[in-house]
Amino acid sequence: MRIKDVLLTPGSGAFFYDDQAAIRAGARQDGFIYVGEPLLPGFRSIRIPAASVSIGLILEDDTVVWGDMMGVQYSGAGGRDPLFETASIIEIASKVVVPRLRDVDSSRFLDACSEVFVFEKGERLPLSIEYGVSQALLGAAAHAARRTMAEVVCAELGLPLPNRRVPIYAQSGDAREINVDKMILKAVDVLPHGLINSRSKFGVGGETFLDFVKWVAHRVKQIGQPDYSPVLHFDVYGWIGMEIGLDVQRIADFISKVADAVPKFTVNIESPADFGSTSAQVDNYAQIVGILDSRASRARIVVDERCNTLEDVRLFAEAKATHLVQIKTPDVGSIADSARAVLLCKENNVGAYVGGSCSETDLSARATVHISVATQADMMLAKPGMGVDEGLSIVGNEQNRLLAMLDRRRPQNPKAA
Repeated sequence: MRIKDVLLTPGSGAFFYDDQAAIRAGARQDGFIYVGEPLLPGFRSIRIPAASVSIGLILEDDTVVWGDMMGVQYSGAGGRDPLFETASIIEIASKVVVPRLRDVDSSRFLDACSEVFVFEKGERLPLSIEYGVSQALLGAAAHAARRTMAEVVCAELGLPLPNRRVPIYAQSGDAREINVDKMILKAVDVLPHGLINSRSKFGVGGETFLDFVKWVAHRVKQIGQPDYSPVLHFDVYGWIGMEIGLDVQRIADFISKVADAVPKFTVNIESPADFGSTSAQVDNYAQIVGILDSRASRARIVVDERCNTLEDVRLFAEAKATHLVQIKTPDVGSIADSARAVLLCKENNVGAYVGGSCSETDLSARATVHISVATQADMMLAKPGMGVDEGLSIVGNEQNRLLAMLDRRRPQNPKAA
């Protein structure tokens, strides 16, 4: 299946790009904007609308398959690629990627990715380009095989046809209380994220955060169904380390205190501290994990910052430097690498969470559902956006449709195609 032509068109992401450095430095919120000067390169203000670029592959039978390129909300922070610039991405894609696409057999997903994403002048392509182009290539391979994208991933990676639903994790954004209620009423598997990204939200000694954790647990019991017991997952954006210091014992003690405050729940703590580099993050997170495991704590560490690419995931998984890896799909690059990252985590008995960002699109969200289900990840993010309902609908419905199709394909099903 050859590619006859390529379309590139600008678009928008579902949320915004935020300057994390400025927010950490104390930028004040005024309604939906942040007041102050941006600190990270490329940001003209602290919060700017998320942008994307769609790539359409026109196949030899005139079918068009699409993928979306974009950055993550906190672009340029935590070792990530710099802020997504539409004009620059279109220029690189036009000059470098489009000519390569015309020479590949798009029916072979992994091979096509390997051929298209070779380094240019010794440098890796922007990860956002890998991300969007690989979505389109997976769609092309699925079209050629007349199968779902998940089935293509399973076939090329030698995986069995999946039959298990992947738990879904929703994120609240700043409308924490309202969105927590939405999540509980919809019986979300993992909640609420919380967006604990500033000193005011974390509080002196973490007391504001701890009160929020207790409130979420209470609210689950207050308005949830009697048998509803979600995993509580909070992203603190390094604020445990920033508030109480970078001593691993003190960080572990605080995390234990959080888990002890809600004894009937498993508690995930994402990004408890930022130690400044990937190697330092691996070393110190491994110590925190060891301390919590020695206490048989119900708290689990989730790594995000400083764990971006497939190689980063390998470092954390092999060192047992986390209980759960957020495979942040736009930061990983090719979704083929996101699939490999899940399998790498499984090989090392580390949890695999296929995440991403609120700044993504409906198209990228649906593509990563196929990666999550095919590899049987431990959980996946409801995305894009921060409104809860939209992400749950896009990701949840795509998973339900996919599982229905896979069930029909099973050999024991007499109606299987």
